[in-house]
Amino acid sequence: MSEHVQGKLLIIGGAEDKTGECKILKCFVREAQAQTVVILTAATEYPGQVGAEYTELFQRLGVRDVRVLDVANRRQANSESVVCQLETASGVFFTGGDQLRITGLIGGTLLGRTLQHLYERGVIMAGTSAGASVMSDTMIVGGEAGTPKKSTLAMAPGLGLLRAIVIDQHFAQRGRIGRLLEAIAHNPYVLGIGLDEDTAILVSSDGKFQVVGSQTVTVVDASPSEATNLSESLPGQPLALTPVVMHVLPEGYEFDLKQRMCLKNGPADGPGNTSSEKGQN
Repeated sequence: MSEHVQGKLLIIGGAEDKTGECKILKCFVREAQAQTVVILTAATEYPGQVGAEYTELFQRLGVRDVRVLDVANRRQANSESVVCQLETASGVFFTGGDQLRITGLIGGTLLGRTLQHLYERGVIMAGTSAGASVMSDTMIVGGEAGTPKKSTLAMAPGLGLLRAIVIDQHFAQRGRIGRLLEAIAHNPYVLGIGLDEDTAILVSSDGKFQVVGSQTVTVVDASPSEATNLSESLPGQPLALTPVVMHVLPEGYEFDLKQRMCLKNGPADGPGNTSSEKGQN
């Protein structure tokens, strides 16, 4: 399953800390080497406000060059003048909003292809909330909280930076375990990852991730399942899926996406706990 990852990703469950220790944002700045960060505001209806907020944050955290890329239509996403702003990027950050705005605006465009090339070159790609969901090849765009039921989920193609994985965000805070279970029931080969608010995974090109942040990451694996009623049940009926393997991982834990197993069972020195970061303001 080496096809999972090609580059480096920081996938954030939304509502990341912006006023306190800012562990997740500091992690992104460190991975981007504090050089040139491009903020993509395609997901939000308020690009000016959101772009200004993240610009101030990244400048405060020491980024030398912060650029806001507001793409309002597909013509702009195919513009050389827009794409040239990415040429020297050492990090790209997708804001929250509506993930369908991201794919609808940049999917299949020159900008989309450029982002893929940057990712393959090792430029860190980060996304929060909607910007997290869009990282996978198939993304959740809507669905009911609570009990997993058939045909209550809306899914669409994502950017495909992660394959054979589906991501949900604001996970525990919005009770989204049911819709993640329904998502992986459609194809148990796909691994489900639920990200709580102020929590992220730092995914490396070797297919492993580390947890950063104050809450937890839930990994749901239905590949061992032996029974499901997905094809027999009617729309709206409760879903059966058994057995299912679940991992609940706080900061400092590591997980291998290829082997589908936890690697480090303790907080130790995760990406948010390095000795060099403890001295940052």
